[in-house]
Amino acid sequence: PKPNIDTGMGLERTLAAIQGKSSPYETDLFSPLINKVCQLAGKEYGQDENVDRAMRIVTEHGRGIPFLIADGVMPSNEGRGYVLRRILRRASLFGRRLGLDKPFLGEFANVVVEKMKHVYPELITNEALITDVIKTEENKFISTLEIGLALVENLIDDACKEKRDYLKGEEIFRLYDTYGFPKELTAEIAREKGLSIDWEGFQAEMERQRERARAAYNITLAATVGLRGNLSVVKIPSSTNFVGDRTLKHQSTVVVLLPESEWPKNRVDSVSQGQYVGVVLRETPFYGEMGGQVGDTGEIRGKKGRITVTNAVRHTVSGSELVVHQGGVVEGHIFVDDVVEAEVDEHRRLDIARNHTATHLLQAALRQILGSYIQQRGSLVEPERLRFDFPQLLPLSQEEVKKIQQWVNERIRQNLPVKTKIIPYNEAIAEGAIALFEEKYGETVRVVEIAEPVISKELCGGTHVKSTGEIGTFLITSEGSIGTGLRRIEAITGRVAESLIDTRFSSLRSMADALESPLEKVPEKVKTLMEDLEKERKRSLLLERELSRRMLESLLKGVERVNGVMVIVARMPPLSMPILREIGDMLRDKLRSGVIVLATVYDNKPNFLAMITPDLVARGLHAADIIKQVARVTGGGGGGKADMAQAGGKDPSRVDEALKLVKNIIARRVSSPVKNED
Repeated sequence: PKPNIDTGMGLERTLAAIQGKSSPYETDLFSPLINKVCQLAGKEYGQDENVDRAMRIVTEHGRGIPFLIADGVMPSNEGRGYVLRRILRRASLFGRRLGLDKPFLGEFANVVVEKMKHVYPELITNEALITDVIKTEENKFISTLEIGLALVENLIDDACKEKRDYLKGEEIFRLYDTYGFPKELTAEIAREKGLSIDWEGFQAEMERQRERARAAYNITLAATVGLRGNLSVVKIPSSTNFVGDRTLKHQSTVVVLLPESEWPKNRVDSVSQGQYVGVVLRETPFYGEMGGQVGDTGEIRGKKGRITVTNAVRHTVSGSELVVHQGGVVEGHIFVDDVVEAEVDEHRRLDIARNHTATHLLQAALRQILGSYIQQRGSLVEPERLRFDFPQLLPLSQEEVKKIQQWVNERIRQNLPVKTKIIPYNEAIAEGAIALFEEKYGETVRVVEIAEPVISKELCGGTHVKSTGEIGTFLITSEGSIGTGLRRIEAITGRVAESLIDTRFSSLRSMADALESPLEKVPEKVKTLMEDLEKERKRSLLLERELSRRMLESLLKGVERVNGVMVIVARMPPLSMPILREIGDMLRDKLRSGVIVLATVYDNKPNFLAMITPDLVARGLHAADIIKQVARVTGGGGGGKADMAQAGGKDPSRVDEALKLVKNIIARRVSSPVKNED
C-alpha cells in the first residue's frame, strides 16, 4: 500500500474551500497581502487578468522572501541564495508591470511579518535584517535594470540598422549572463518593437557555458576520479577506521601505496626513500581533511622505513571512506602489508582542536548577539587560525565584535565540558542540533555539545578539546565582507593568540619608549602628534603655495621659443606634486599657448610634470610622450593624457640631464614655427 496520496489539497486550498472562496488568493491568508499590492500600485484586483496575475506573483514571491531570509538565506549566485535572488527579482520585475518603478518589496515584507509573526516569531526577531537585505538587493536589481534597458535599446537600434527582425541569441545571453538582465524582459521589450528573439542561439550559448563549467569540474576531479578508479580494484576495508579521537599513536597495516610519479594511475607494492606517496592504512589516528578542518600531519614508521606525513585527505570509493596519508619517504622502504606505527603531531592537533571548538563557540556567540538567522556558510580550521563565514548584510560594529569576543572568552574561562555522541540524525535535529543545509548526512550522526545546559550543539565529525578551558584565549583578528550578504570572521586561539598578544605588547612598549610616554598614555600621545603633524602639513602647504606664487614671475621670464612654441623648462625646489600641478596650471593659464615641463626632487625622489595647451596638442605634441622620455633618463616612468602627464624617477642626480631633452623633443615634433598670435 502507498503510505500517502498527493491530492493537491494543501492548507491554502483547504482554507479556500472552508471559507467558500474560488481561490486561495481570496482567503484572509492572502487578501491583506493582495490589498497591500493594490494600495502600492493604485490598482484594483479582479478587473484585469494581466494585472491580477502580476499581483499574485508579487504576493507569492513577496511572502516567501522574508521566510527565506529569516532562515539564514542571503541573495547570491548559487544554491538557495540564487533561488532567493531570482524570486526577489521576479517580484520586482512584475511590480514594474504594475507601475511600481521604485523599491517596494521592503514595505511589502513588513506586512508579511505583521501578518505571520504570531506563528513564526523568527520573522519579528529578524525583521530589521529582512528589510535591509530586501532593500539592498532590490536597489541593486533596479540599477541592473537601468543598465540593461539602455543596452537592450542599443541592441534594438543595431537590429534596425542591419534590417533584422530579431535580436541575436548570443547578445541576449551576454545581457543575461554578464548583467543579470532577465531574458523575459528583453523578449517583452523586443516584442513591443516588433522584434523576436533568437532563442536557439540563446540556448546554444547557455549550453556552451554549461560545457565550460562541466569541463572545469572534470579537470578538478580528474585526480580524485583516477584515485577512485585505482583504489576500486584493491581489496580494502569498508572504510578506514578512524581512531584519532582516542589516541594519537596507533599500530596499523599498510593497505595501499601510491607513488606520486604514478599517482593515481598505478599502485605499487613498495616505495623507497625520496618518493612522495599516498598511503592508505587499515586504521589511522590521522584526521582526514573534511568539513573545513585541515588534515593531520605526523609520521608513519615501519621496521624498514619512515614516512613524514604532510597531509591527510579523505576519498570515498564505492561507499568506502578512505583516509589517504600524503607525504615523503625520508628513510628506507615501506611495503604493502607492513605493520607500521602511525603517529599524529600532537601539538598541531591540539591547536586545530582549540580552533575547531572555538569555531563552535563563535557561531553560538553570533546567534546569541546578532540573531538565530546566523548559520555557517563556510569555515576553515587550521592550527594557526580559524575562519567562519556567515550571512549578514551590514558590517559588524566594533562594539558587536567586542561583545562576540568577550562572550567566547567568558565561556572559555568557565572551562565548560565538550562532549560528543553518536545518535540518529532525526533525533539530533529534534534536539536542536545545528546542521549544514548543503551537507548530506547518514542515518546516524556525531553531535558535539558544549556545556550543560547546552550552549552549542552541532553535527560535526571534527576533532575538539575536552573542555573549553583548553582553548586558552580567543582573539578576533578580522571581520569583513566576502560578497553580498556574506561576512567573514577570522580568529586565533591558544599559543598563536598568546604570541600575538606578546608581539603587540612589545610593539606598544617600543612605541611608548619612543614617545617617552607611559603605556596607558600612548593613544593620547599619538593623537596629539597626529594633530600637530596635520597642522604642520597645512602650514607647509601654505608656505609652498606662497613660494610658488613668488616664483611664477621669474618662471615666465624664462620662457624660450622652440620653432615658435613657447616653452618653460625648470627645476623647482623640493615641492609636493599637488603644488607642482598648481604651478603648472597657473603657468598654462598665463601662457595661453605653450609647453611647461617642471621637475623637483622631493624626499630624494625625482618628480616630473608636463602640461601642454590644447592648440599644441592639436599640432601633435603629447605630454605623456614627453614625460616618459624625460623620466626614463632618471630610471623612472610615468604617463597621463595629451595635455597633462606626470612621472617619477629613481636617480635625482640626473634630473638636469633629463630636462635638457625637452627642447629637442619639441623641436623634432614641431618642425615649422608656430605663427605668433600676439
